[in-house]
Amino acid sequence: MLDPSYISYVVVMSVTPGPNNVMLATSGVNYGLKKTLPMVLGIIAGCLVQLLFSILAFEQLLHWMAMIRIPLTLLGSGYLFWLAWKIFRSAAPELTQASTPMSFFGAVLFQAVNPKAWLMCLNVALVYAADIPLSWMLLSYGSMTLPCVIIWAMLGDKMSGLLQDASKRWVFNSVMALTLVMTASWMLGEVIMA
Repeated sequence: MLDPSYISYVVVMSVTPGPNNVMLATSGVNYGLKKTLPMVLGIIAGCLVQLLFSILAFEQLLHWMAMIRIPLTLLGSGYLFWLAWKIFRSAAPELTQASTPMSFFGAVLFQAVNPKAWLMCLNVALVYAADIPLSWMLLSYGSMTLPCVIIWAMLGDKMSGLLQDASKRWVFNSVMALTLVMTASWMLGEVIMA
């Protein structure tokens, strides 16, 4: 039986706003749910790789993370600023040449610089890995995270009909871009103040 606090933690961390969920909602709006599914699965796969890595190398990882905290934050923030710029400048898919959402592998790799995903995986590894077998941990984590993140892609897909007007879509993309800028700025502020 899984610890109810583990289930609660994974679900709450997976469903609350963060870089993955902002990008999923934006992709859902701009490309639809079907084209966003590889990104959804890539996020799950990337998080599972992070969790496995965190569990297998936790002690070393804590030491290593302390050493790379600033570079990882700078890299992650820089990438979020770049994504914010791309989202801000994006147009409706019909107006963009060969427009596609983030790929499965792009979403997997994005997890390496996603601080919320690292925080979640490290906390799960620290608090729950000793009591839950590794295979069950990975299966349950992926199973609980999938519906939480797909909600964001579905929300975006459903909102796309409301955002057919170019000015409304621009406002939505601008708000999503601003959300990523605020996230990246918060991350940088945390490192600078530490």
